[in-house]
Amino acid sequence: MKTIHLNLADKKSIFETLQTEFGGDISKRYREVEFTLNNKIGSGIIRGIELENGITFLEFDLACNEDVKITLQNKTEQFVTFAYCGDGSISHNFGNKNENHKIEAYQTSIISNIKSTTNELTFKKDENVKCTLINVNTLFESKTNNKLNTLFIKDKTSDFFYCGSHNLKIAETIKQIDSVKNKGIVRTLLINGLVNVVLALEIAQHNKDIRNTDLRSASLTKNEMAQVKEISDYIQNYYDTNLQISELEKKAGLTAAKLQEGFKLLHGLTICDYVKSVRLKKSEELISTTDLSVSEIVYSLGFSSRSYFSKIFKEKYNCTPSSYKKKNRLVAISA
Repeated sequence: MKTIHLNLADKKSIFETLQTEFGGDISKRYREVEFTLNNKIGSGIIRGIELENGITFLEFDLACNEDVKITLQNKTEQFVTFAYCGDGSISHNFGNKNENHKIEAYQTSIISNIKSTTNELTFKKDENVKCTLINVNTLFESKTNNKLNTLFIKDKTSDFFYCGSHNLKIAETIKQIDSVKNKGIVRTLLINGLVNVVLALEIAQHNKDIRNTDLRSASLTKNEMAQVKEISDYIQNYYDTNLQISELEKKAGLTAAKLQEGFKLLHGLTICDYVKSVRLKKSEELISTTDLSVSEIVYSLGFSSRSYFSKIFKEKYNCTPSSYKKKNRLVAISA
């Protein structure tokens, strides 16, 4: 097993240590560092971003050719770590204990070091793993950090580890983080906002699980959650086709009830409302960035009625598609 020790308090040394131990390449831009690995140890990317209010975002997207243990050094009673696994699974240990905690795909977890100074993460051989760590320094003065200290550090006498229910909304938000194409301060602000959304979703999941301890076993299985996510991605890619719920159910291999439950968990919407939402979002993009007429946009997106499209567009954006297009033209001319 390959073992590497990283000191989270010394952010500058993290990626230098990764390069020394693993080989690979480092690229930097503004407050973001990316480490790329492609050798006998494995392949993938580790990305780190230093954000506001003592928050650090780490993302691992790795396929290892041998078991790899990454040891993260933390100060006691200072940091709260929010871990999330998007693909595969990882094993967590506080370093001074025999107890291992498994974090599976789509699971949330919250970790605080009260007695120990170590978090060990083990990546298994031949398993594609994508996970994120949001490390919050609660000694950094802010209302949020003070609240996190109260919830997960204050008055605790032993190391704290919480592993929650499966949550697909977090996977979708992390996907948005990975999709940010902007540069410089705009990029940092967008990522900072999305990371805070992930934090809010993690805490909300924790609170929900605490309230509904007896109901957690009733949630969808990991495989069912993966199928729901696959259908969501399918709709994102084929929004302009004639999407039939019965066909989506067959494609997912799930009952109608299971698929609808999954969409409500992930998007807070029924399947039909989600399809409508995706098409409306795309229509706004096409109106803003192309010379297509409203009629051309309507039928290119799979809507069968222009009047229906105009109605739901106005409900969402508070103006008609034609008015929205005129406003965007005026903005473009004035610019």
